[in-house]
Amino acid sequence: MRALASRIIRSFNNLRLKNQLFIAFLIVVLVPVLIAGLFLTAAYRSNVLEQATRQTTNNVDKIVTQVSDVLRVPIDLSDDYMISESLKETVAGRYETVYEATKALWDFTSFTDASSLYREVSGIRMYHSNETLLNNGEFVLETPEIQRQPWHRAAAEKDGIHWSYVSGESVLSGRQLSLVRRIPFPEYRSSGILVIEVNSDLFNAMLKQEPYDTVIADADGMIVAARDSGWVGRNLRELDMPDLAELGAGTYEQQIDGAAYRVFIEDLLPRSSVSGLRIVSLFRVESIVGEANRVALLGLGVLAASMGVGLVLIWIVSSVLTRRTLVLYRNMSRISKGDFNVYSDIQGTDEIGLLSRQFNLMVANIRELMAEVEESHRQRVDMELRQRDIKLKMMASQINPHFLFNALESIRMRIHMKGEKEIASVVRMLGRLIRNNIEIGSRHIALAEELEIVRYYLEIQKFRYGGERLAYELVAGEAAAAMPVPPLIVQTLVENAVVHGLEGIGEGGRVTVRARLTEDGELEVEVADNGVGMAPERLEQVRQALDDEAEDKGHRIGLRNVHQRLALGFGRESGLTIESKEGEGTRVFFRIRDKEG
Repeated sequence: MRALASRIIRSFNNLRLKNQLFIAFLIVVLVPVLIAGLFLTAAYRSNVLEQATRQTTNNVDKIVTQVSDVLRVPIDLSDDYMISESLKETVAGRYETVYEATKALWDFTSFTDASSLYREVSGIRMYHSNETLLNNGEFVLETPEIQRQPWHRAAAEKDGIHWSYVSGESVLSGRQLSLVRRIPFPEYRSSGILVIEVNSDLFNAMLKQEPYDTVIADADGMIVAARDSGWVGRNLRELDMPDLAELGAGTYEQQIDGAAYRVFIEDLLPRSSVSGLRIVSLFRVESIVGEANRVALLGLGVLAASMGVGLVLIWIVSSVLTRRTLVLYRNMSRISKGDFNVYSDIQGTDEIGLLSRQFNLMVANIRELMAEVEESHRQRVDMELRQRDIKLKMMASQINPHFLFNALESIRMRIHMKGEKEIASVVRMLGRLIRNNIEIGSRHIALAEELEIVRYYLEIQKFRYGGERLAYELVAGEAAAAMPVPPLIVQTLVENAVVHGLEGIGEGGRVTVRARLTEDGELEVEVADNGVGMAPERLEQVRQALDDEAEDKGHRIGLRNVHQRLALGFGRESGLTIESKEGEGTRVFFRIRDKEG
């Protein structure tokens, strides 16, 4: 990828300025504008489509509510007729004469009253098998043809409310959505089929207000009401929408007559119903996004015109720029050939004019700089010689640290030859201490080496104080002695114990160093003294000073140095732990783990 980018940049740099401007215009102007236009158009289309989707969803929910309100009336009526004694006696009663049958029908006015009282109901009819009851349009004797009707068979086979689109001679008026329900008369071992016709004008009126095509269909796909009245009485499959009858509730993208439609389906199952209704609303996608497409085409036209004008302007500007740039290029070519008597007369305050003036200044500066180069070079050589001289003098003034050790060794030999063996031994140990401090590095050493240096230090201190004032004990097992430790760690703790712990006591001072390996493989080192100890307040100050990073010139800087070296090298939990009681002494210990282990 990086190689490809490099090749593209090289190819671009090899083009003439005019061509670079054309390409830059296309990349910087055309491509972003085109991308922005496509994005905005897509966003506009999506927003318009989303708004139409939300509106249609809300409208479908509203229709479901309105239809439920309309259907509540026939449902309540059917519930009343299920327990109506007058209906049962009228339908199941046996009549001997025409007069008795006529009088029974004349006395039963509930169907007529309900049709007049409720605008949701356009008619009610009861189909029965009582041959003694006359047919008056509301009570109809069942015929084999009626019994074969799907709505009749469904109601007879399964109790509950059925919603069917009933048409033909079996209804009072034309095509109607009807509530169909079997009414049992167990005392008479018979039953009837109640048909309550719903006023479809209410459905058609509410659907006329919808902005998009909307239909109400029964469970068989028969359209019982529609925004387009021409669809009423037809099946959804007849409208090139065969999938709508099988799809569940939801929102779908469908191809209808070769066009993209967005379809919204909502199922309605009223109370006590076995079958329900389906509300279907759909709109053609092109009808919603057509305006967005027209805006996009208009934008493309404006973009094309703007690009044409822009290209012409780029050509004019690039011609002016390249002409002046070529003049400047010729002047620079003369400079490259060693001719410094060049003057650029390009006028203007733009970048090329400024570049021309800077070019003239550059030529003048070059002439001045060429005169200054030799002087600058001479001064630099002189400075280097002076610096070397200073370094030699500094080196000559340095004392070789090994001189101290060699001098002490010579003194020791002279003392030994005179028979002062104790003093010679002390001088030898002092020499070893000095050599150790001179040669110390950052590498870890075995604890045994560190303890050997500690022993030298303590022997020297015994010599200073006298044998009765200081005693010491160094205890370390073989495994602990072989463990690597940072140099000068234990020695610093011992020095601190001698100087600050035992300095104020007379005789009987004791320093103990113990080292052991714990069960989990850690090296524990303890340095204890029986000196003056510390008061609780002083002990707390010392503990806080261990983590203090501020500059400290006090006598606890050695402890802090050890603590911070341990914490940095082995973790914060490996720092020093200090315990002390005033008048009893001080105990300092730490734990570390072998990093290589």
